[in-house]
Amino acid sequence: MAVAAGVAGLLVGSLGGGGTAQAVQARPAPVACPANVGDKATCYTGQDRNGAYYAIAVPKRWNGSLVVHAHGGPDLGEGSDPERSVGDLDRWSVMVDQGYAWAGSSYRRGGYGTRMAAADTENVRRLFVEEFGRPKRTFVHGQSWGGNVAAKVVEVYGKKHGPYDGALLTNGVMAGGSRGYDYRVDLRVVYQYYCQNLPRPTEPQYPLWQGLRPSSTLTSAGLKARLEECTGFASAPAARTAAQQRNLDDILAVTGIPERTLESHLRFSVFTFRDIVHNRLGDRNPFSNTGVRYAGSHDDAALNAGVERFSADPAARRDLAYDSDLTGQVSIPVLTMHAIDDPTAFIEHEAAYRATLKGAHRDRNLVQTFTTETEHSELSNAEYANSIGSLATWVRTGKKPSPRSIASSCAAFDRVYGTGCFYAPGFQPSPYASRVLPRPGGLSWPAMTASQERSWSRIEGVGIAP
Repeated sequence: MAVAAGVAGLLVGSLGGGGTAQAVQARPAPVACPANVGDKATCYTGQDRNGAYYAIAVPKRWNGSLVVHAHGGPDLGEGSDPERSVGDLDRWSVMVDQGYAWAGSSYRRGGYGTRMAAADTENVRRLFVEEFGRPKRTFVHGQSWGGNVAAKVVEVYGKKHGPYDGALLTNGVMAGGSRGYDYRVDLRVVYQYYCQNLPRPTEPQYPLWQGLRPSSTLTSAGLKARLEECTGFASAPAARTAAQQRNLDDILAVTGIPERTLESHLRFSVFTFRDIVHNRLGDRNPFSNTGVRYAGSHDDAALNAGVERFSADPAARRDLAYDSDLTGQVSIPVLTMHAIDDPTAFIEHEAAYRATLKGAHRDRNLVQTFTTETEHSELSNAEYANSIGSLATWVRTGKKPSPRSIASSCAAFDRVYGTGCFYAPGFQPSPYASRVLPRPGGLSWPAMTASQERSWSRIEGVGIAP
C-alpha cells in the first residue's frame, strides 16, 4: 500500500535522533535489479529524509516476509553512498531467491555510528511498511560491523511483539566498540614500536590513539607502502631483508593478526580510528592499553618498556560504549553464523556475544553456528539460505533449533546452490580474552549493562551524534 511522499518522508525522518533533515523524500523509484537478482524481483531505490540511500527488492514470488539488511564497514565517505545498498542487494540476492523481500540502507553518512546505522536500518523497514504493507514476518540481518548494527537493532527496536521477529548475524563484530577493537589498538602501538614510520621521526608527532593526525594526507596506498617498507609483507619471503622478516614475525606473533589481513587491520587502526576519535568523539581518546603486557616477540622486555602507553578518557570511552556495546537484552530469536577462521572478526567475538546474553540471562534466545570457512566477507549461499530458513522455522514454530539440526538441514539447500555446507556443530569458541588481551576490568560481560545504558541515556549529548 502506497502513501504520500510527504508522510513517508516525515515518518522516516522522525527516527533521526538529531540528524540534519534533508528534503522530503520521493517514493521509492523502480529501477533495474542488480545482476544476481535479475528478473526475480521488482527493485526500487531512493533516499530517505535523513539523506540515507536505500535499495528494496520485492520478489515476484514473495513469501510475505522481509529481510532488513545492515551493512558492514563502516565506510568512511562523507555522505551516504548510493551504490552500497544496491551492491549488498546483489551480494545477498540469495535472500530474494528464497522468496524474501529485501531492504537495506546505505546509512545517512559514512564514518562510525552504530546507533545511527541502527536507526537508518529501522528507517528503511518503516519505509517498506508504508510503501508495501506490513510483512508477515520481519528479520534483520547484519554482517561484520553490520552484525553489531543489527544486534543493536534487536536491542533498541526488537522488543517482544515488536516489528522484528528474528535476527541473523553473520561474521559479526559482536564484542562492541569499547572492547571489540582492542586488538587493533595493540596492533597500532606494536606496529609503531617496530616500524617507527607512522609517523616517521621527521614528521609531526601525535599520540597513537588518534590513529592518524587529523590533517594528515596519507592515503591507503601510502600506508601500504610504509607497511611494506617495514615488513616486506607484500613481497615473497625470500625477497625480504632479515630486519623486515623479524619485524613481521614479531608484529604477527604479538598481536595474533593473520598475515593475510595485516594491512586491512592496520588500515582500520589508522583511518577508522581517526574517524572515531576526531570526527565522532571530538578528539577525545576512548582507547587504552594500560596494564597490557605484550608477549611473543624476540624481546618482550624491550617491547613492553618501549611501546607507547595511554589511558582512555572516561567520557570518550562511555560515549563509544553507549553507541556500540551490547547489553544482551534480547527478546527475539537470534541465530549467528561465523567462520571459525574469520581473519577479520575473530571467532572469539561469538564467545563475547554469548557471554553478553548469558550475563543478561537471555542466552535462551540465542543459537550459534560455526563453519570451517576461512573468509570474512564470503560465506556459502547454501548456508545463508539454510540459516534464514532455520530462523524462520524457529520463529514460526517456536521450536529452537540446535547447531546440529541446522547443519543437517543444509544439504537440501546445497542441492540448489552447490556452494557447500561447512558446519562444525560441535565447535565452541574460546573466551574473548584468550585472543584479545583484556584491559583491567574487561573480563565480565556484558560490557555495558542495561542499567548503565539507562543511566547514560539521561546524559545530554551522550554517545556518537548521527
